[in-house]
Amino acid sequence: MNENVYFECRKRAAIHNERLNSRAGAAEILGISESTLAHYELGITKNIPVDVVVMMAEVYNAPELKCIYCKSECPIGKELPIATEAGNIEGITVRMLSGLEDEKIDKIQKTLLRIAEDGKVEAAEREELKEMVQSLDRVYKAITELRMMAERK
Repeated sequence: MNENVYFECRKRAAIHNERLNSRAGAAEILGISESTLAHYELGITKNIPVDVVVMMAEVYNAPELKCIYCKSECPIGKELPIATEAGNIEGITVRMLSGLEDEKIDKIQKTLLRIAEDGKVEAAEREELKEMVQSLDRVYKAITELRMMAERK
């Protein structure tokens, strides 16, 4: 059976809400047909409406569904450093705080000020800017993990 993240999240949520054990119960809560939910869970329907994904994320207490949708379906989100699952609080904290160390932040601040000083980004400065953005992207990804964790009830 081609079970996917929508199915997995519903089954995980069924531990706390027995109506979610069946597609019929979940579909009723979500306000969609059972066959539509089956198509989503089996991967038959490739483009699930965003409002349904948001509803599933809320009903299933699975904020990662929104991030997965953005990362896989949205052409803009595909390019962003968005986490699609939250690790444990210890790992998230280490990744985030290691990127926010005073020395790293000071270097980013000084580099950015030097680059911005003349109001132009010269060709030679582009590589430094790219490295700086990559460093901040790692922090941003850890922040999205922390957001997912915080959104869970």
